[in-house]
Amino acid sequence: QVQLVESGGGLVQAGGSLRLSCAASGRTFSRRSMGWFRQAPGNEREFVGAISWSDRSTYYSDSVKGRFSISRDNAKNTVYLQMSSLKPEDTAVYYCAASFAWNSGLDTSTKYDSWGQGTQVTVSS
Repeated sequence: QVQLVESGGGLVQAGGSLRLSCAASGRTFSRRSMGWFRQAPGNEREFVGAISWSDRSTYYSDSVKGRFSISRDNAKNTVYLQMSSLKPEDTAVYYCAASFAWNSGLDTSTKYDSWGQGTQVTVSS
């Protein structure tokens, strides 16, 4: 399994920005789709966004579309989540995950078989 480590979380005020990074180990990163999920205390894990293995397609939940952007640098084995116009409801632990799926079902957590440990994002009002 590919190993994933998130970083970049922290405390920001509403309207601010953060850039999360997910560093991956292994030699198959470029052939795996990558997703971002988040989970607030007491809530179930929810889909945030994903980028296909081909680096040609991105997908976002309605709640973050237009504010968040996913990108990847295969040479660095890293995927990013740029978050702007943050809202208090964005507060959660953010996880990156890897999938063998090409470009379908990436909004479903069961499509992913490798997960990072998560990084906390807290947005104050």
